[in-house]
Amino acid sequence: MATKDPTAVERANLLNMAKLSIKGLIESALSFGRTLDSDYPLQQFFVVMEHCLKHGLKVRKSFLSYNKTIWGPLELVEKLYPEAEEIGASVRDLPGLKTPLGRARAWLRLALMQKKMADYLRCLIIQRDLLSEFYEYHALMMEEEGAVIVGLLVGLNVIDANLCVKGEDLDSQVGVIDFSMYLKNEEDIGNKERNVQIAAILDQKNYVEELNRQLNSTVSSLHSRVDSLEKSNTKLIEELAIAKNNIIKLQEENHQLRSENKLILMKTQQNLEVTKVDVETELQTYKHSRQGLDEMYNEARRQLRDESQLRQDVENELAVQVSMKHEIELAMKLLEKDIHEKQDTLIGLRQQLEEVKAINIEMYQKLQSSEDGLKEKNEIIARLEEKTNKITVAMRQLEQRLQQAEKAQMEAEDEDKKYLQECQSKSDSLQKQISQKEKQLVQLETDLKIEKEWRQTLQEDLQKEKDALSHLRNETQQIISLKKEFLNIQDENQQLKKVHHEQEQALQELGSKLSESKLKIEDIKEANKALQGLVWLKDKEATHCKLCEKEFSLSKRKHHCRNCGEIFCNACSDNELPLPSSPKPVRVCDSCHALLIQRCSSNLP
Repeated sequence: MATKDPTAVERANLLNMAKLSIKGLIESALSFGRTLDSDYPLQQFFVVMEHCLKHGLKVRKSFLSYNKTIWGPLELVEKLYPEAEEIGASVRDLPGLKTPLGRARAWLRLALMQKKMADYLRCLIIQRDLLSEFYEYHALMMEEEGAVIVGLLVGLNVIDANLCVKGEDLDSQVGVIDFSMYLKNEEDIGNKERNVQIAAILDQKNYVEELNRQLNSTVSSLHSRVDSLEKSNTKLIEELAIAKNNIIKLQEENHQLRSENKLILMKTQQNLEVTKVDVETELQTYKHSRQGLDEMYNEARRQLRDESQLRQDVENELAVQVSMKHEIELAMKLLEKDIHEKQDTLIGLRQQLEEVKAINIEMYQKLQSSEDGLKEKNEIIARLEEKTNKITVAMRQLEQRLQQAEKAQMEAEDEDKKYLQECQSKSDSLQKQISQKEKQLVQLETDLKIEKEWRQTLQEDLQKEKDALSHLRNETQQIISLKKEFLNIQDENQQLKKVHHEQEQALQELGSKLSESKLKIEDIKEANKALQGLVWLKDKEATHCKLCEKEFSLSKRKHHCRNCGEIFCNACSDNELPLPSSPKPVRVCDSCHALLIQRCSSNLP
C-alpha cells in the first residue's frame, strides 16, 4: 500500500470541514431566518477558516520569538483590493485588540458581515507570487483546495450576519474544532428530515405572508395614487372654474369695448356731420376768403384722419380680444380631455384594486386550506406514534420474558453440571437420584424447547405486527384517497339529486298538463258530439261575455256553452247539465240552463 502525503490529507480534511461548516451555517440560517447572530455554528465556522488560513504558514523569526500569524496575508488584501482598506482601518481602530491574531479574527468577522469574504480571498489566491512570501508551497491557500473553499464561501452571501466585534475578547480565544457537530446519528437524520419538512412549510407560510404584505403595500400605493389623482382632479376642476370665470370676465370686457367703440363711432359721425355743416356754411359765407376756408378744410381732414386711426386701433384691439377668446376655448377643450383621461385611469385603477382584493382573498383561502391539511397530517402522525409506542412496550415485555427464560436456562445448566460432578463421585450410592435428575433434565429440555418455540412465535408475531403496521399505513393513505373520492362522489350525488328533483318536478308538471289536456280533449269531444248541428263561435271573435258584457282578461277567462255554442265568462257559465247528445253533465250558460230546466219541468206530468 502506497502511503498518502500527510499534507494532502490535512488539506482534504480542512476542505471537508469547511464544506460541513458552510453547509451547517446555511441550513441554520434557512431554519432560523436569514440573519445570524454570534451563535455556536458561526463561531465554529471562524475556527475552521482560521485553521485553513494557518495551514502551511511560514514561521517568521524575530529577535524575541517566532511569529506565525495570518494577519500578514490578510493585510495584503488592502493593496490588491482597494475596497478592503475600510475593513483594515476599522480593524486597526478597534479598542482591545493587541495581537495580530485578534486583528485577523476581527477582519474575518467584518468581511462576513460585508458579504465580501469570497471576493477578498479570491484576490489573494490569484496572486500566488505574493502569497509565497507567507505560505509554503504545499499550503492549502497555494493549492486547488483554497480555490474550492473560496467558491464555497460565495454561498454565504445569502446570509445576513449581525456580530458585535467590539465586546469580544478575540486575542485570547482558543480555536478548537468541535467534531461532534458534524457526526450525526440515524435519529438526528430523522429529526433533521422532519425539521426540513417543517422549515419548508414555514418557508411557504413566510412566502404567503410576504406576498400578502406586498399586496397590501400595492393596495396602499394604489389608494395613495387614487387619492392623489382625486386631488389633482379637484385642482383641475377648480382651475376649470377659474378659467370659465376669466372667460366670462373677458367676454364682459369685450362687450364693454364694443359698446365704447360704437359710442366713438357715433361721436365721429356726429363730428363729421357738424364739420360738414360748418364747411357748407363757411363756403357760403366765406367764398371770398379762400385761404381761411382752406385752413378750416385742412383741420377737418386732420380730425378725420385722427378719428379713423382711433377706429383702426379699436378694431385691432377687438381682433386681439377675439384671438384671446379662441385660445381660451382651446385651453378649455384640452383641460376637458385631460379630465376625461384621468377619469379613465381612475376607473382602471379601481378595477386593479378589485383584482388585487380577489387575489388576496384567494391566497387567504389557500393558506387556510394548507393549515387544515397540516392539522390533519399532524393528527395522523400522532395516532401512528401512539401505535408505535404500544408496539415498543409489547416488544420490551417480550424481551424481558426472553431474558428471564435465558436466566432460568443458565441456572438449570449450572445445576446440571453440579449434579453431574456429585454423581461421578457418588455413582454407586446415588443411582436412583441420577435417574430422577435425568428425568428432570428431560423435562427442562422440553421446557427449553417450548420456550424456544414460544420465542419464535413471538418473533413471528412481531414481524406480523410490523407488516400490519405498514399495511395500516397503506390503508390510511388509501382511506385519505377514498375520502377524497367519497367527497367527490357526494358532490356528484348531490348534483344528480338536484337534477333528479328538477326532472321529477318537470314530470309532475307535464303530468298535470297532460291530465288537463286529456280533460280538455274529452270536453272538446263531448262538445263536438253535442254541437254537431250547432255553430261554435271562435275565441278570437268574442271579446266580451254575452250575458254580463264584461271584457275577457287573464282573470276572466272564456268558456263555450255546450248547448248554444256562444262564449261566456266563468260566472255566467258555471252550470252543468246532461244534454241529449252527451249523458254526462256538461258546462252550460245561465240562459240555456234556465230554458232546459223549464223544458224538463214542462215535460214532467
